[in-house]
Amino acid sequence: MKKDRKITTDTVKKGIYILPNLFTTASLFFGFYSIIASIGGDFPRAAVAIIISCILDGLDGKIARVTNTTSKFGAEYDSLSDLVAFGIAPAVLAYSWALISFGRYGWLAAFLFVVCGALRLARFNVQVHIIDSKVFNGLAIPAAAVVIATTVLFVHYLGGEKYFYNHISVLAGTVALSLLMVSNIKYYSFKNLDFFSRKPFMTFVLIIFVLIVIILEPHIMLFVLALGYCLSGPGLLLFKIIKKHHQVKEERYSHRV
Repeated sequence: MKKDRKITTDTVKKGIYILPNLFTTASLFFGFYSIIASIGGDFPRAAVAIIISCILDGLDGKIARVTNTTSKFGAEYDSLSDLVAFGIAPAVLAYSWALISFGRYGWLAAFLFVVCGALRLARFNVQVHIIDSKVFNGLAIPAAAVVIATTVLFVHYLGGEKYFYNHISVLAGTVALSLLMVSNIKYYSFKNLDFFSRKPFMTFVLIIFVLIVIILEPHIMLFVLALGYCLSGPGLLLFKIIKKHHQVKEERYSHRV
């Protein structure tokens, strides 16, 4: 027991890395601010806060790897921050914005999003060294949160709040996002993208083009990109199933011939 206590004390004395954890704290701050804005009825601002939180969450991991400041503490802190910023905050936003009109079905759908997000984070932490880093096993919780946030911004931009505040598609979409997070559907993780290495010239041009399109119509393009990524997993799975089915049919046909 004395040996275990000494190891714990030595670990605490080493301290923590400041820079990546500052970005994690900033991400947590905007997630909490999103909750406050949702409670106050400022749904567009709450949605923007979630998107900013997602950007900061992506930066803290990149900074930790580039500066070689990754740590077990940072990983645990990041998961706790993610649960607030991408689990609770979007659930509160969805409930305050539209799900409240469905009564207990609405808050249960919001809770389902939170619990599936928590399960997704826990599964990711135990599978981090098992699953190929190029893919996510299930929809990542930040991506699910961004779908909700961009949906709010998209509807607000089109002026359709009066049609969507009690629309069944919001309830169904929240449940679908929850189930996608805990599914085994594979999603591209973008973790193998290295912006610090040399890339083809056209890659740089494509990135600039995408940024320009987003800047021109951010409310629309962010929603399209978020929804497109959300559907990419099931779409790729369906494509593989169809392709495998055709291969089986061709093999059977060749054997008959």
